[in-house]
Amino acid sequence: MKRRFGSIMYEAMLLFGILFISGWIFSTLLQQRNALYLRHAQQAWLFLVLAVYFIWCWSHGGQTLAMKTWRIRLVNRDGSAVKGGRAALRFLLSWCWFLPGLALAWALGAHTWMLAWVPAANFILWAMTIYLDPERQFLHDRIAGTKLVNMQEIVVPPRKHKWYH
Repeated sequence: MKRRFGSIMYEAMLLFGILFISGWIFSTLLQQRNALYLRHAQQAWLFLVLAVYFIWCWSHGGQTLAMKTWRIRLVNRDGSAVKGGRAALRFLLSWCWFLPGLALAWALGAHTWMLAWVPAANFILWAMTIYLDPERQFLHDRIAGTKLVNMQEIVVPPRKHKWYH
């Protein structure tokens, strides 16, 4: 759990840069002078950027940069490589970390600190779903048919190069 949380925090730092540059490109190309001008189009653009980033990384090697650093890989339940469709499903399901809490805060008409506490409680509750799974996988992985594996536990046999023969 600690390694996955560390990976999530590192991923958040990396995504800040990706989303900042993507937002800057959008604003510059469309000459956005006000944050409310084309706000929904920019949100859709940033969602698309996130989708492309995660789906491509997960379906091409099973790892984002943060996952490589923390030696975590995404695979199918049977251990095979994740394809684009399953990666897309996992991406959409991973929004359950945030969206239910944000929707509840909106429905409750949350103000001030409650705007932070309700989504934070959602985040914590979603993280705790690992205790519902015997393999300690998150609920969105269970539903998507994927799992995170610790690459430190996998023993890789040494490679034999042609020039050794």
